[in-house]
Amino acid sequence: MTVPVSDAPPPAPPASGRGEEGAPLADRLARAITLAGPISLAQYMAAANAHYYATRDPLGAGGDFTTSPEISQMFGELIGLWCADLWDRAGRPDVAWVELGPGRGTLAADACRAMAKAGFTPPVHFVETSPVLRTAQATRAPGATWHDSIDTLPSDLPLLIVANEFFDALPVRQLVKRADGWFERLVACQDTLFLPIAGKQIPDAVVPETLRDATPGSVIETSPASVAILRSLAQRIVAQGGALLAVDYGYDGPALGDTLQAVRGHAFANPYEHPGEQDLTAHVDFGTLAAAALVERAAVAGPIGQGAFLAALGIDARAAALSKAAPGRAEQIALDKARLTREMGDLFQVLAVSAPGWPNPAGFA
Repeated sequence: MTVPVSDAPPPAPPASGRGEEGAPLADRLARAITLAGPISLAQYMAAANAHYYATRDPLGAGGDFTTSPEISQMFGELIGLWCADLWDRAGRPDVAWVELGPGRGTLAADACRAMAKAGFTPPVHFVETSPVLRTAQATRAPGATWHDSIDTLPSDLPLLIVANEFFDALPVRQLVKRADGWFERLVACQDTLFLPIAGKQIPDAVVPETLRDATPGSVIETSPASVAILRSLAQRIVAQGGALLAVDYGYDGPALGDTLQAVRGHAFANPYEHPGEQDLTAHVDFGTLAAAALVERAAVAGPIGQGAFLAALGIDARAAALSKAAPGRAEQIALDKARLTREMGDLFQVLAVSAPGWPNPAGFA
């Protein structure tokens, strides 16, 4: 689905000598909206998250949220073994290992340790723009190569790509149903207060046919940025070989629902408050991502729940081994496993995209 509004952040207002360029993002966004009018939700989210991730390490107890790799080493180790298994069954070719949005580099460190035990030591590439997070990643993955976008990833090797909690932070657009049709949700500003409003009407033709007759008040989310990245990566994989593993909270859509959320200090917050100072995310439409990969003639497996996926990869055996090696941590290891497989087991989904002719990836029924 295409909505003719740019996902790019709104232009910054010109400086007047009073220091606007150094002002908080909320002030700059408010001024831009005041001068040029309401912006799309996608523009608001893109600007907020670009500032947010560029200026802090958001992870851990002192941050705003915790990801699966930060919960337990088991997650990254099993992802690494998944990659090593696929590489081995593909004939052990030279490949590049890629992580999109690698956080602190914790997943990469655990995955590389597990892959090395299987005899797999590929060069590591990170797609990351945050200088703060690049510094953290360098301590955990020395020798990695950083990229500002997927465009500069190696083009002469198969790619094994991991995207854990990457797509959820990409900007979304929202369409809201009213009695007289569908309207795009915009973000306005009144007296420095940001608020969602209805924008221009959207032709029914851009709404999935099965959802067009939804009741007033219904919301459809779409992420053109996610689809564009997925299609570009699928093209690379089909041409070069390899696979992509995406793990995120999401659903098999398209579907109705407003999933935009903000997290600050490990608690939910109002997404229209404090832009750039809290994490903005939306649930990932894995059905649409899978369809985008199929358009590029890639093979698709999933989506399936994270719990079932980790169970198929052997998390029970890995937890037992860790507990045996460190009996004093057995209770915590069991709690961590339960969090990954039960609390997050169905909410988080796993999708694999692979090159035609490559082996079927492990973990999918």
